[in-house]
Amino acid sequence: MRAAIYGATGDSAVLSVQEVPTPDPGPGEVRVRITCSGVNPTDWKTRSGMTGGPPSEPQVPHQDGAGVIDAVGQGVADRHVGQRVWVYLAAFQNRWGTAAEHSVVPAGRTVPLPDGATDELGASLGVPAVTAAHCLGGAPERLSGATVLVTGGAGAVGHYAVELAKHAGARVVTTVSSPGKAELARAAGADLVVNYRQPGFVDEVRSFTATVDRVVEVALGANLELDLAVCRPGTEIVTYAAEDHDPVLPTRRLMAANAMIRFVLLYGVPSHELADAVGWVDRAVRDGALSALPVHRFPLDEVAAAQDAVEGGAVGKVLVIP
Repeated sequence: MRAAIYGATGDSAVLSVQEVPTPDPGPGEVRVRITCSGVNPTDWKTRSGMTGGPPSEPQVPHQDGAGVIDAVGQGVADRHVGQRVWVYLAAFQNRWGTAAEHSVVPAGRTVPLPDGATDELGASLGVPAVTAAHCLGGAPERLSGATVLVTGGAGAVGHYAVELAKHAGARVVTTVSSPGKAELARAAGADLVVNYRQPGFVDEVRSFTATVDRVVEVALGANLELDLAVCRPGTEIVTYAAEDHDPVLPTRRLMAANAMIRFVLLYGVPSHELADAVGWVDRAVRDGALSALPVHRFPLDEVAAAQDAVEGGAVGKVLVIP
């Protein structure tokens, strides 16, 4: 099969596309013929060495994807050949990521994709949607009637946080940085969209809602003033992205607000909490509540350019097509 490979960390030039033997699934695993591979910031950060050292053996990158199961390993009873699935965390502690014609993963890292859902949507889920679901509390019942602030509502995690919160029956306020991103956030269903680069945006949020129950935060340091302005006792601020510089936390103000801050990295989420988040995303897909962002497609031979596009802040979803 053809696969993107890297054996050392560095810029995108360390990636190459090669012919490698097609792997077979072991016990508890399935092999997926990949139709779309989703690219996330975690993919280029891992490849660059920002979040770890070089791989111990040549690595196929990318955590997310969609495709069709074409082989099933021993002991797998709930997946079958010919089944369409979306894949998440494919490259986590596994050399067979989704930037290839085939990926071999534990069966539990695949989720059946319903007939009405496109491969593009399936490949866009994974890390962004599961992160969003976990940041929202992992279950829609916890958000019914709540008010949620999603900062960066046009990003991949922000997009799914808006849609999942609306799926749960919450009101959603979101921040963006441009009119084009505002249109994306409105299309996702946000009740109020504000441009944080415009003066008075905090007052605009507070005129819509005095407090929020939960914040899904993309930039804790940059957005703390807004978060504190709408906190009530018990508001949970959940942040999922690291910034260039660690923020300085105003401890006394946070204490006075009785706010809670949680930090989320999907790779370390306990298995039962991860299962809750995946289950919610699965239900939302089946209910038709989730949509794909605008797609940028790259052929497998241009995998380096695809990762560079994500690193450069491409708006929408970057997909690699094997």
